[in-house]
Amino acid sequence: MAETYAYRVRDRGGSLLAGTLEADSVPLVVSRLRELGYIPLSVEKRAASGLQTEVRIPGFRRRRIKTEALSVFSRQFSTMIDSGLSLLRALAVLAEQTESPLLAEVLRDVRLEVEQGSSLSQALAKHPKTFPRIYVAMVKAGETGGGLDRVLVQLADTMEKQVALQRKIKSAMAYPVGVLCLVFAILAAMLIFIVPTFKSMYSSLGGTLPLPTRILMKASSAALILIPLMVVAGVCGLFAFRRALQTERGRTAWDNLKLRVPLFGKLVHQSALARMARTMSSLIRSGVPLIECLEITKDTSGNTVVANALSDVQEGVRGGDAIARRLANHAVVPPMVTQMVAVGEESGSVDTMLEKVALFYESRVEALVNSLTSLLEPLLVVILGGLVGSMVISLYLPMFKIINLVH
Repeated sequence: MAETYAYRVRDRGGSLLAGTLEADSVPLVVSRLRELGYIPLSVEKRAASGLQTEVRIPGFRRRRIKTEALSVFSRQFSTMIDSGLSLLRALAVLAEQTESPLLAEVLRDVRLEVEQGSSLSQALAKHPKTFPRIYVAMVKAGETGGGLDRVLVQLADTMEKQVALQRKIKSAMAYPVGVLCLVFAILAAMLIFIVPTFKSMYSSLGGTLPLPTRILMKASSAALILIPLMVVAGVCGLFAFRRALQTERGRTAWDNLKLRVPLFGKLVHQSALARMARTMSSLIRSGVPLIECLEITKDTSGNTVVANALSDVQEGVRGGDAIARRLANHAVVPPMVTQMVAVGEESGSVDTMLEKVALFYESRVEALVNSLTSLLEPLLVVILGGLVGSMVISLYLPMFKIINLVH
């Protein structure tokens, strides 16, 4: 029975490489490595799968390879192949040049798989956490059609535009969330630390405090109990929320809710449409079969409502129905998208029409982010100033009647 062996070798250029091989014994591994032109440095038998699991510290995740790094790799890979460099040589050079140690390790494994007779797409498919399905499918189509360099450029363009879109959405979400956290922190600090100081001072003076001050004092007393409870409830709620998102029902309910939230729902909707159109356009243009295009787009849509619509379209296409006709049955897909796809089907340019749809919604997302930012900035500043200002006024209101409070 073959065992798995971990090895460390040097290639002809003197570079240090590492990886794994399956063989019946250490001598066979050494022989195989020498056949590949490597100088073996060490070969160790891996323990059984139950003992060879990666040790993870609770609360810490292994770092993922950033999309930007994958995009840069794809563009450089395309340039090297277009320049006439062999596949193995290009992978070796990129593994040495990349700034990501994780990506370098993956590329060394991919290079070894290719050396052992696997195709590039098959080697990439063995690393699903690094290379998503869309990446593997487009590379496979590029290998079949003889246009791997062109496909890699398309992949780089697609990933760069997706990263730019995600950054715009994060910028729209980050500001209000940050301000709300700041408001909560300021209010909690005032209620727990500042208000009790004034409360002890006013109680020693006697008399009746103004109504806003009394309300603030009661809120301070309640905050000493409620704020810790709110923190605990928030942590438990976040845990329960993450567990619910792992179920199909919870994920569907959350995605439906995101689409209906005022202001931000429109942003989520348009970004999902842009992502769907961009992914389908890239896949179709690369020569990926339509059914597989719909399957991959469904899995990478990021929204279950859109994914359910694409599942229905996929079933319709299998039965010979048109894409546009099926899309028209789903409210999540605007009529403009349906009409553009219908024109593309009639003219044989679905990929071009989908790219135009993606560009349209990407520009809409950018405009919406800018308008949301310009609207929310003054609104949140007013809320923050109003809350803090009202608390300060309530605290100092008795000062104006200090003579009446002293007997």
